[in-house]
Amino acid sequence: MGDALLPLLVVVLSAWSGVGDLAGSAHVDGAPPSKIAVVGAGIGGSATAHFLRQHFGPEVQEFVKQLGLKYRRSVAGKTAVFNGVEVILEETDWYLLDLFRLWWRYGISFIRLQMWVEEIMEKFMRIYKYQAHGYAFSSVEELLDSLGGSGFINMTRRPLSDSLLELGVSQRFIDEVIEPVMRVNYGQNVSIPAFVGAVSLAGAQNNLWAVEGGNKLVCSGLLKMANANLLQAQVVSISPVYSGEMPQYQLTFTTAAETGSDLYDIVVLATPLQASVRSGIRFHGFTPPFEELPGNYHSTVATIVHGYLNTSFFGFADPRLFPFASVLTTETLDLFFNSVASVCPVNISTGFRRKQPQEAGVYKVFSPQPLDKAQLKTLFRSYYSVQVTEWQAYPCYGSSQGLSPVELHPNLYYLNGIELAGSAMEMSSVAAKNIALLAYHRWNRQTDMVDQKDLMHRIKTEL
Repeated sequence: MGDALLPLLVVVLSAWSGVGDLAGSAHVDGAPPSKIAVVGAGIGGSATAHFLRQHFGPEVQEFVKQLGLKYRRSVAGKTAVFNGVEVILEETDWYLLDLFRLWWRYGISFIRLQMWVEEIMEKFMRIYKYQAHGYAFSSVEELLDSLGGSGFINMTRRPLSDSLLELGVSQRFIDEVIEPVMRVNYGQNVSIPAFVGAVSLAGAQNNLWAVEGGNKLVCSGLLKMANANLLQAQVVSISPVYSGEMPQYQLTFTTAAETGSDLYDIVVLATPLQASVRSGIRFHGFTPPFEELPGNYHSTVATIVHGYLNTSFFGFADPRLFPFASVLTTETLDLFFNSVASVCPVNISTGFRRKQPQEAGVYKVFSPQPLDKAQLKTLFRSYYSVQVTEWQAYPCYGSSQGLSPVELHPNLYYLNGIELAGSAMEMSSVAAKNIALLAYHRWNRQTDMVDQKDLMHRIKTEL
């Protein structure tokens, strides 16, 4: 990423609707905050702005309905797994045939995996009921404990491979099915924590959705619904200002035209703060000083190529016989890429069809390093254009790392700590709503709504 600072967006959320100007005032009982800053306007930041405005809100898929967006029409395409020599697993047009092949090659490993993922997701879904009743959590550990007890927390500390082997999933299934999914989703292997792996495997299901026009429309729509004042700026420093019982925060930022600063009652940081990301934000005047947050971010490279896929590299000399829309890979020393897949546009017309391999198409290649010309020529017979994006896409996962705090200081919150437990749009949305609720309860001193135990029983008795 070079030495350039990450561009940040500052979302300035004025006081709750109908509230007068309290600028410059500190926390007064019964009075709402006059200004809230949300630093970062991705799905986490934009959802936080929306939830802060609304207090409550739906899960990500409900955003699409609220914003009047449409789901993008799915385009069928088969997937294969390549080990560097040959295709070892391939999807067909017949579901029952695919199941039979999985059983023949891996026994009942795929059934054990499916049951494990479904059990975890069923427990995780409790968060929507908790949040619908207004409950919040002061840490990622408290949130996970409320959903799955110590089992969920232990899953953030134990390698995925160990958990699956204990379930009775075969090593062959882990190497040939699970690891390719981890490589395409996180660019990492099965040594990642089990909870992250479960999130990744849930994301590999065939019932995922996308928004017509691009998922970025969810972010812009949420910001519009929040009625937020959007400043495209680089936040350079945050300092506490004490004028009452609770601190306010002075944010200094630079725009293309000037350097400015403003005072906020509540600040939500919705951008990674780990050293490897180089957010450029400095914290001044905090006692004790902030310690460096755990973990680093993993660098991945997305290469968009318009050209002709070299199907002979995968063992198909005639491109007309290559039936796959995407190819995942096992962890093999000589393989220089994690996956390659044909790309569909964000707007799918009625007559759209996916390009055939013998035609020039648009492909997305994930790799740990930028592809050189020799590697591009290995994957493509010829190409018209290449576009490369390298970025810190998700945490570099390890079973020994801790989880980042949610509350950095009174009324100063950190959203992206959830990514160390699992990185996905839905995880960011859950974290956003949790922080909005937590900030609201902390501001109004509603301690009975934070970190409560046995919530399922409590909610049942409330009904």
